[in-house]
Amino acid sequence: MVIGLTGGIASGKSTAARYLGSLGAPVIDADLLGHRAYEPGTGAFRQVVEAFGREVVGTDGRIDRKVLGGKVFGQPDALARLTGIVWPEIRRLAEQEIAAIRAERPDAIVVLEAAVLLEAGWEDAVDEVWVVVVERDIAVRRAMARDGTDESAIQKRIDAQLSNEERRRRADVVIDNSGDEAALRARLDREWARLTA
Repeated sequence: MVIGLTGGIASGKSTAARYLGSLGAPVIDADLLGHRAYEPGTGAFRQVVEAFGREVVGTDGRIDRKVLGGKVFGQPDALARLTGIVWPEIRRLAEQEIAAIRAERPDAIVVLEAAVLLEAGWEDAVDEVWVVVVERDIAVRRAMARDGTDESAIQKRIDAQLSNEERRRRADVVIDNSGDEAALRARLDREWARLTA
């Protein structure tokens, strides 16, 4: 069983993933795989350099994500080109990890934590899609407290994401995290009990 866990900025997706990990689920973090996808020598590294130029490679021989970000930020076509390179590589790495876990623990409930799960169309790679949602004003407050970012920057990031309505529509399980962490854990416990019964 593979749970695809996703949610917007400051929804509590990572907190949920950590808690599911504490219950015994192997957790695969797509963000970490994203960093691996850019490693020198990989196919994605070569494609990114071909698409965006040698100047995206830093003095250490790695992709300079700030320089690359500058080339795609606010440029929908460039961003689509980048995600077209990187998302398939992240998925390939995730599927490798899932296969390795299944070989060792066939009955494990695996969690793939991926902010872009729905945007990348990875629903077919998981058995259930769990979406963590939070009211917009709560997300803004949490993100400001966590990142020290100003409100307008966070509002822009939220506007650039899928809406909660769209996420709910595409979810098998919706986890509302507008309460405290104890309420989140209780909600996750109910779903975990359903899967492990």
